[in-house]
Amino acid sequence: MNYWLIKSEPDAYSWEQLKKDKKTAWTGVRNYAARNNLKAMKKGDLCFFYHSNEGKHIVGIAKVAKEFYQDPTTKEDAWVCVDVEPFLQLKKPVELAELKKDKLLKDMQFVKIGRLSVSVVKKEEFDKVCLLGGL
Repeated sequence: MNYWLIKSEPDAYSWEQLKKDKKTAWTGVRNYAARNNLKAMKKGDLCFFYHSNEGKHIVGIAKVAKEFYQDPTTKEDAWVCVDVEPFLQLKKPVELAELKKDKLLKDMQFVKIGRLSVSVVKKEEFDKVCLLGGL
């Protein structure tokens, strides 16, 4: 199993909306590094769900429900999406400031390259964030 972080502005698509929808296509990614991360995702992989801009915290864990396929929001072949579904809500959100202060987490791909909308999370980083989030 691999671990990831996906981010969305809560006014565009929130964790609450994902829980309500029960599944969604993670569309609109237009960065090649993030696209490559989508292509590497496997069914069952876990993804932190991060609220960007407003909140700036990890609020839940989604699960990859369907591996990459052509993004239906564009006709360009270069862009793909995956389907994700809610898995677990963190008991307490984990703030970006907490990630930056933690010795283990300050080197997360997401912290280092904040513009990536889909980033890799190492197993030890995943475990630590879960601990900080009360799981």
